[in-house]
Amino acid sequence: MMRGYRYVGPVELRVGSGARAIGSAGDFDVWVAQQPAAELAEPFTFVVGMDGLLRLAPRRSEHVACAGGEPVLSAGEIGFGRDAGLWVVREVSNQSTGYCPDGSSWPAVARALDRIGIAHQDGFTHEVVFRRCPGCQEHNIVREDDFVCVFCGCDLPAQWNVDPSSAAS
Repeated sequence: MMRGYRYVGPVELRVGSGARAIGSAGDFDVWVAQQPAAELAEPFTFVVGMDGLLRLAPRRSEHVACAGGEPVLSAGEIGFGRDAGLWVVREVSNQSTGYCPDGSSWPAVARALDRIGIAHQDGFTHEVVFRRCPGCQEHNIVREDDFVCVFCGCDLPAQWNVDPSSAAS
């Protein structure tokens, strides 16, 4: 079962769009041909929608705008490069402070990339660990396995808990 992640960030960022849904190798080829070389040198903002499609937007885009305000199966940043004339993923993370997806969202990313024929790693190249503090309710990024809230010092849970109402689908 795949968990859907609702947007948990600031309400004022729930605006805009501009993401491109990539459902096939052809879609990716058209999209990548439209990107300036300087943009291709940086990672892009991505989400995997509840429909399983990869959506890409410029790096400085908000994930919630990339997703059109909808729940996602995963979100983060992704960088592409070429090996032997083929497009591949160079780096991919679940770094999205608006959706705070768990590392277990990787299979959704892999399936979306497989659908369009882009070679990739077996997991996130940089996995971010998100937790909500049971004391002050703030969202935290856990660094170096230190499961302590940076805001109030409470212990953070071992399991993902950012949005307990997020449903498995």
